[in-house]
Amino acid sequence: MISQFFVLSQRGDNIVFRDYRGEVPKGSAEIFFRKVKFWKEDEAEEAPPVFNVDGVNYIHVKVAGLLFVATTRVNVSPSLVLELLQRIARVIKDYLGVLNEESLRKNFVLVYELLDEVIDFGYPQTTSTEVLKSYIFNEPIMVDAARLPPLGPAAMFMQGAKRMPGTAVTKSVVANEPGGRKREEIFVDIIEKISVTFSSSGYILTSEIDGTIQMKSYLTGNPEIRLALNEDLSIGRNGSSIYDYHSSSGGGTVVLDDCNFHESVHLDSFDIDRTLTLIPPDGEFAVMNYRMTQEFKPPFRINALIEEAGPLKAEVLLKIRADFSPSVTANTITVQMPVPSYTARASFELEAGAVGQTTDFKEGSKRLEWCLKKIVGGAEHTLRAKLTFSQESHGNTTKEAGPVNMNFTIPMYNASRLQVRYLQIAKKSKTYNPYRWVRYVTQANSYVARL
Repeated sequence: MISQFFVLSQRGDNIVFRDYRGEVPKGSAEIFFRKVKFWKEDEAEEAPPVFNVDGVNYIHVKVAGLLFVATTRVNVSPSLVLELLQRIARVIKDYLGVLNEESLRKNFVLVYELLDEVIDFGYPQTTSTEVLKSYIFNEPIMVDAARLPPLGPAAMFMQGAKRMPGTAVTKSVVANEPGGRKREEIFVDIIEKISVTFSSSGYILTSEIDGTIQMKSYLTGNPEIRLALNEDLSIGRNGSSIYDYHSSSGGGTVVLDDCNFHESVHLDSFDIDRTLTLIPPDGEFAVMNYRMTQEFKPPFRINALIEEAGPLKAEVLLKIRADFSPSVTANTITVQMPVPSYTARASFELEAGAVGQTTDFKEGSKRLEWCLKKIVGGAEHTLRAKLTFSQESHGNTTKEAGPVNMNFTIPMYNASRLQVRYLQIAKKSKTYNPYRWVRYVTQANSYVARL
């Protein structure tokens, strides 16, 4: 199916390379990196995940700053290969604990051993961490996570110098702690990606939540887990789902449009008390994926206004308000707004006392960019920008500007109100009391405000 698989660093260095079928020239990695680095087709800033060069299909994903790439000359399903690349990255991360350039270089023997079991002559065999443990014999060389810059979800739970203890993203599922001991821990993350579109007057036009209950277990003996969700959880908007359930308490019901579960989950008691029973496999996996289009309160309100200030000038006003509790803080907020193609310059005016905010005018792509390090719930921030045009707008400024797009991460907050009531571990010993971590994260999938 695939001819080659390789992993490139951000500089284009070839860290891992496997040629399964010998159909593609050896210089494919260099051809791919040059194409991605200097992509100029279709007026896009970045190369798409799938493209063709000289009869060779290049399919890639970017994970933790690394490029995972597959090449093929045949007409394969792009989504299948993209999923395979994501799963390979996840399996490698399960075994190494930390997925970055240093960990790959230190464990290249283990990585090649994994690839030989995952793919045979270009065809996928298995991507299950649990199944692979029977065939993998090399031990991982652990990278000191304490001196690494925070990557991915690990950065979400850092508050100043404090960290969430025993962060799952930096631990291997096959390696023990120093001294041969294994710390008994289980992590459950509820990660929601929200998509909201606002009208020019601030009303919500569309809203949707794509959520995942992610689990990573470090429990010895694979004990049975019981995960209880909201009692007033309802699945199926018309109430006729096979999982339909009506709360006796009334009001405040969490309504999901649809969902699916991992193969290890048993739904015997789900209809009765909304409890999932499972024996968690090794590695990180999605217990449940769900989608919700029921109206919910968006975490941010965006107001955008652009007015002409003369034949060659215009002023932009951007205002964002955090509509969540002051005890919650949003991190790494980025606001982007396309401006007319004839915009020559832009100057910015931040509010008085602004800290941790940066602004920029991306001249190549003609867009304004406003970055905020954090926003505390209830806070409101404003940005003014003055645009200078190279030609008269003739009253088309509003039509050619926008929409405003916003990206953010909010730890310990979820828009759907889906909650874990309890996490129960079935083990007979009374002294057995492992650490349980339940965390919530909301991210922007598509957060747009029209002008």
